[in-house]
Amino acid sequence: MNPELVPDGTPDPASQPFIKLDQFLKLTGIAATGGQAKILIQGGYVQVNDEIETRRGRKLRTGDRVEFEDQGFEVQF
Repeated sequence: MNPELVPDGTPDPASQPFIKLDQFLKLTGIAATGGQAKILIQGGYVQVNDEIETRRGRKLRTGDRVEFEDQGFEVQF
C-alpha cells in the first residue's frame, strides 16, 4: 500500500505540503512580524474557510481560504 494514501485511496492529508497560519500572514504581508500575526489570530480577526481561527499553528493546505478584513487568499503550493 502506498504510504501517502489512506485506506479509501484518497491522499493522506498529513503527507501534503502545508504552511502555518502565522507564517502565511507574514508571507502575504498581512502581518509584519510574528508577534503581530499572533495578535491578529488570537484576537479573532482571521478566518480560515469561513470560520474564525485562533490557532497560530493551524496548518494550511492547498485550497484553504484565508480572510482578513476585506482581503481573501487561497492557499496554493
